[in-house]
Amino acid sequence: MDRKATAIWKGGLTDGSGTLDSQSGALNELPYNFKARFEDEKGTSGTNPEELLAAAHAGCFAMQLSHFLAENGTPAQKLEATAAITVNPASGGGFEITKSAITLVGTVPDINQDDFRKLAQQAKEGCPLSKALGAIEITLDARLA
Repeated sequence: MDRKATAIWKGGLTDGSGTLDSQSGALNELPYNFKARFEDEKGTSGTNPEELLAAAHAGCFAMQLSHFLAENGTPAQKLEATAAITVNPASGGGFEITKSAITLVGTVPDINQDDFRKLAQQAKEGCPLSKALGAIEITLDARLA
């Protein structure tokens, strides 16, 4: 199975702009630019690849954990996973992604905190996005609501 997305960029790095389209149509000429990616600390001027990576990682992790919890006989009522992608200047110039920090709050009846954290750790290590992000630090802060 392949999934695809298309980026169209026009202009230079700092003065150009682009759009993103996805196979599903969820992204349809979604604009992005340098300011949204590297200058807007509030993250309100548009999307960027790192924000999309964070969404993908959080979604993948939550789905994987949901599966493990169901297999454990303790299905989740709600999993709220947030992934924060850290981008820093690279030593040789440019930028690099150095970390994905997952924060999880789960509503899961009939499970204790230790078992919940154990399954969350397994999901962190086993979700396909975590595996793809193996070159960076991935942290997990998991707790029950």
